[in-house]
Amino acid sequence: MRDRFLNRLDGCDRILTLRNFQKDPWGYELVEIPKSLLRKAGQGELLINSASRQNPKPGYCEVRENGERLFQLYFDGGTERKLQIKHLQKKFCLAHATWVFYVKQIQGEDKSGSGKE
Repeated sequence: MRDRFLNRLDGCDRILTLRNFQKDPWGYELVEIPKSLLRKAGQGELLINSASRQNPKPGYCEVRENGERLFQLYFDGGTERKLQIKHLQKKFCLAHATWVFYVKQIQGEDKSGSGKE
């Protein structure tokens, strides 16, 4: 799965993510994850969670440099076989834009969003 991930990077010009960083007011950032950073997964340490009851077993690719964790790939062992990038520090990325939205509270409106007043 790591090789498939690295091959998929070849077909991408840029990796962008919309990140929610606060609520009330709502704050978002458009962040670019450098491909050069993600390519370091090729030298990451692969670990299998053999204690898991999932089949196939989930796994991790721990990517470190000079003793510092850069990020971790998590390969889900479930039926969907999802890949997650975890523990990626924003300091390794480029923030292109930031937005903050203020939501005006209407009197009598339930702030929880449950529809109950």
